[in-house]
Amino acid sequence: MFTGIVTAIGTVRAVEAPPGGDRVFHVEAPWSSAGLVDGASVCHSGVCLTVLDVLAPPGGGCRWRVQASAETLALSTAAGWQQGTGVNLERALRVGDELGGHFVAGHVDAVGEVVSVTPENESHRVRIRAPRPLHRYLAPKGSVAVDGVSLTVNEVEDDVFGINVIPHTWAVTTLGAVRPGARVNLEIDPIARYAARWMETAS
Repeated sequence: MFTGIVTAIGTVRAVEAPPGGDRVFHVEAPWSSAGLVDGASVCHSGVCLTVLDVLAPPGGGCRWRVQASAETLALSTAAGWQQGTGVNLERALRVGDELGGHFVAGHVDAVGEVVSVTPENESHRVRIRAPRPLHRYLAPKGSVAVDGVSLTVNEVEDDVFGINVIPHTWAVTTLGAVRPGARVNLEIDPIARYAARWMETAS
């Protein structure tokens, strides 16, 4: 479980393609390797992946390997990750940690497309098209995780929703590099999912 509060931007350093359709990514982060162990869960741009092993890169820092299944590659942007790709990183939530965002499972629902990016005062208004029928789970003032970043939905117009990205988030996540046409991982708020399901069954 995560909260959508990104703590670092990591970099994919290498990609392995073992037989069977899965991929193994070598990811490096400006973290200390202390506390990161084999089997740990780390959110990579919204995708929860299990650390296979922790490596010791030359010059210090922290590097590990994770494996993405064919299912994960089909439902997220991970299929397009290559050497040099930046990924938003968050360690798994621990008991007692501050809940600064909203509950994020790290299970990507679908890939959205950035429609527009517009400067708005010191922030940026980003409009994203969500694939149908996922769009029906989005509501103004609700929460959504975009590439693993917890954000508030400002408005919804059919299958397009808008978010406001403040300067801090713009600077410390990969959202600062998005442009129209970019593909982003989307995870809807689980509360919205359960509420919609309850209404469907109640009717």
